[in-house]
Amino acid sequence: MSEALHMLAAGGIVAHATETCYGFACDLTNPQAVARLFALKQRPADQPVSALFSSIEEAKKFVEWNDEAKKLARKHLPGPLTLILLLKERACICPLPSLPSPVPGEGMGMGARTLGIRISSHPLAQELAKRFGKPLSTTSANLHGQKNTYSTAEIIEQFKGQKVQPDLIIDSGKLRTTPPSTVMDLTEKQKLKTLRKGII
Repeated sequence: MSEALHMLAAGGIVAHATETCYGFACDLTNPQAVARLFALKQRPADQPVSALFSSIEEAKKFVEWNDEAKKLARKHLPGPLTLILLLKERACICPLPSLPSPVPGEGMGMGARTLGIRISSHPLAQELAKRFGKPLSTTSANLHGQKNTYSTAEIIEQFKGQKVQPDLIIDSGKLRTTPPSTVMDLTEKQKLKTLRKGII
């Protein structure tokens, strides 16, 4: 754990288990780390990544919590649910590469001042988020458009020969093949949208 925290603080990318698949974590307040994450995944620059928090209380420091979020969180969080909410005015977070603040994007329905939040039920992901103390990226540990990974061997195989590599892979064994998180857009009043149907 200490090695992972040191790597994240240095702007590195750490692969770790979640309750769905293996994911990549980096410091979402560090634009250079975010740019490197996008280069690693070969992810289009207009598709923001979501943020991993240790608790609802931590997430509320960055996003505008609303009644729908409250209801869904009470029922499903921690767990495989991503909620897209409006960012607070002074939230210093960068879900897109090489930018000091969020800009309009088309990925997963996230726009200029919005953020997808995740509170994982996996103990390792929770511990990383809690001990790092800043928002971490949460995105699957794969190349863009490729299959999700459920073991360290699959990560290594998928990124074999790629120019950019993960800085650290935490081995939690082979995970059960599970659908991705359900993604819900809660940014419009009285209009809840399901953007991706997952396990929930």
